[in-house]
Parts: sequence; structure tokens; C-alpha cells
Amino acid sequence: MNDSLPLVLSVSDWCGLFGQYLLLSMMSIGGAISTTAEMHRYLVEQHHWLTPAQFNASIAIAQAAPGPNVLFVALMGWNVGLNTGSLFAAVAGVAVTMVGIMLPSTTITYLAAQWGHRNRQLRAVRAFKLGMAPIVIALLISTGWILASNNGDQAADWKLWLLSGFCGVMIWRTRVHLLWLLALGAVLGWFQLL
Repeated sequence: MNDSLPLVLSVSDWCGLFGQYLLLSMMSIGGAISTTAEMHRYLVEQHHWLTPAQFNASIAIAQAAPGPNVLFVALMGWNVGLNTGSLFAAVAGVAVTMVGIMLPSTTITYLAAQWGHRNRQLRAVRAFKLGMAPIVIALLISTGWILASNNGDQAADWKLWLLSGFCGVMIWRTRVHLLWLLALGAVLGWFQLL
């Protein structure tokens, strides 16, 4: 993206963005955060509508703020719109991305939950629930990989990978609250030990 000129989006670009988020909604097993790898490819790498810094900031701000996890999608839409130089486009970006990500998944979740509850005794329903766990984990690992590898030099980030592994084991094997591990990462980052 060229920082000196505002981004110009046509109606077909907005429709494409909406369609992309409709598709991402269908893939968002485990929440919208599990599709950030594809969001990054589409918004940063393919269309250059966001910079890597804007992409990461959208996720970081939304995760730090109280409220639902999906707020990062609204921030991405907001930033795409702001990059056009228009406040109206920023609001439109929020609407396009949020409706796109929420509409299909919410509808399917509602209908599937009703059906699954009525048929919870079926072996296929129980097997489906058990089979989805590895998929969700794999999607979340891909999200972590994208967020951790934005510097481009993964070998130099060995401390981050070590801390991530340590936190993963602590979450898995102990009852340490996640907020303590987040605080540890914040302190290490503050003192530039990472």
C-alpha cells in the first residue's frame, strides 16, 4: 500500500471484501481468530489494503480491549476504510466485515445447535464433536504462526518461540491462570528481554 495516496476501493472491491468475510465465516471453526492467516493473505499480501503493522495492531487492540474476541474484524474493516481517507468508508468497512463474518456462522451455529441438541445421542454427532477439536487447534496454531512471523526472520525470534512453548505447556499441565502468563509476556517485552 502506498502511504502517500489514499486507497481507492470500488463497489466491486467492497463486494469482494464482503464475500471474503462470508467465506471466512464458514471457515471460522473455533472463532474468527482462527481465520486470521487467510485474512492476512487477503488484506495484506494480496490487496495491500492494510499494512502488516495495521493488521497486527487490529488484533492486539481488540484482544486487549474488553468485549468479544471478534472485535478485531471490525478494526480491520475500520482500518481498510480509513486508508481510503474517508470516515464514512471506515464505518462502511466495519459494517461490511462484521456482517460478513457474523451472518453465516451465527445462522449455521443456531441451526446446528438446535439439531445437535435434538440428536445428541447419535454416534455421528458425538464423533463430529470429537473430530473438530484437532481442526480448531490447527487453525489456532496457524494464527499464532502468522502473528509471530511478521518480522520475517523466525530463527531470530527463538525467545518468542521458547516462551510460547513454555506457556503452552503451563496451560496444558498446570492450573496457572492465563492472565499470569500474559503478564509474564508483557513484563518480558517491557524489559526487552524478548
